[in-house]
Amino acid sequence: MFIETLITNPIHFFRIVVIVIFSITLHELAHGWAAMSQGDNTPEQTGHLTLNPVVHMGRESLIFLCLMGIAWGQMPVNPSKFRSGKLGNILVSAAGPLSNLALGILFIMMLKILANLSLSGLFSAEFLYLAARINLTLFLFNLLPIPPLDGFHVFSEIFPQLKPLEYTQFGLFAMMVLFIVPGFGIGLSGIAHLVIQSALGGK
Repeated sequence: MFIETLITNPIHFFRIVVIVIFSITLHELAHGWAAMSQGDNTPEQTGHLTLNPVVHMGRESLIFLCLMGIAWGQMPVNPSKFRSGKLGNILVSAAGPLSNLALGILFIMMLKILANLSLSGLFSAEFLYLAARINLTLFLFNLLPIPPLDGFHVFSEIFPQLKPLEYTQFGLFAMMVLFIVPGFGIGLSGIAHLVIQSALGGK
């Protein structure tokens, strides 16, 4: 279990927890800001336009993160208020993963800029690399066309024949299979690692 990392490598444990909380919070805020731009004020009305991670993740998700290394978030939106239902849903759904992609790119740029400096603490190379890798992994994971992930909402607007799957047990079953399959998470993280290495010139 992930909690064991607290004993074996506490610095790594707290780095992951901080990065995941920060990344999911901005991910959900990106959904909220996009919804607001599309005419839906639900995020503001429900008090979700905040940097408070408890609001976005909930205590259960935060506890699960510390115990299992798995977390989730939510942003209440009302698609019926979007100025353009189809385009609005695509933009709002894509905003979350794109925020993780932007964070991943930002941390990679910081890695390149600070490559020749001997830094420790928050902006150490290890921290920046981990932040980039986690955000790129979140980007790839959330783009999977499986309900309730963001990728499903994007692809189901492009391919409407997928929409009925949202109201079946397919999503739950698919998610269970993904977490059971050995190496799935490692595979996504591996792709993120290759992207970072490529961006850094193979260093």
